Amino acid sequence: MQAGNHTSNGKLRGKRNRSHHTQPEPVTARAEAIDIRAGVFRQPAMQTPVLVLNASYEPINICGARRALVLVLKGVARTEEQQGSMLHSQRAAMQMPSVIRLLEYRRIPHQTRALSRKNILLRDRNTCQYCMKVFIAADLTLDHVLPRCRGGLSTWENLVACCRDCNRRKGSQMLHELKDMKLTREPRPFTLHTSRHIMRMIGSADANWRKYLFFENESAA
Repeated sequence: MQAGNHTSNGKLRGKRNRSHHTQPEPVTARAEAIDIRAGVFRQPAMQTPVLVLNASYEPINICGARRALVLVLKGVARTEEQQGSMLHSQRAAMQMPSVIRLLEYRRIPHQTRALSRKNILLRDRNTCQYCMKVFIAADLTLDHVLPRCRGGLSTWENLVACCRDCNRRKGSQMLHELKDMKLTREPRPFTLHTSRHIMRMIGSADANWRKYLFFENESAA
């Protein structure tokens, strides 16, 4: 994580050094004023989910607060709703976003998302699929239901979120070989329907999200 921060800050410094003093600061240089390293704004605040809207106000994704801040600071998106908490640095302060909107319309293909750790955890809602306990992303692993050493592949149907304790306990064994472990739900590909369902589930508890995810009659129910 630290390496990523140094790379990002290095790029920003490089862009600023190439600018003439008589020119206004580029949008990306504002990231220097708002230091978004985890040491300045502690976890889990930087992992708080943020709803991402297309330029048309259509909900298209969920990202972490850290990623949302980067998009806003780069001028790719604007904050539509705020969390109420502030991000402070020595030079400036800004509101933490709850909902952001892309400034340019993105065409979103109606197809399965890319297979990745992030999307597996999002599909499984940061919940271990064996003990059903909720964890932060850093405390979760990906488990191959059919172990790789037994021919299991890295697919949507064979990968699940798993806590470290359950992963150690399962090891390279098959589920039918374990009496005290079972899969709580069948893993499936991450579809558009899955994405919208997760957005609505999270949005039902956040008034800032509801106006973008629910029709009026649903909100009144």
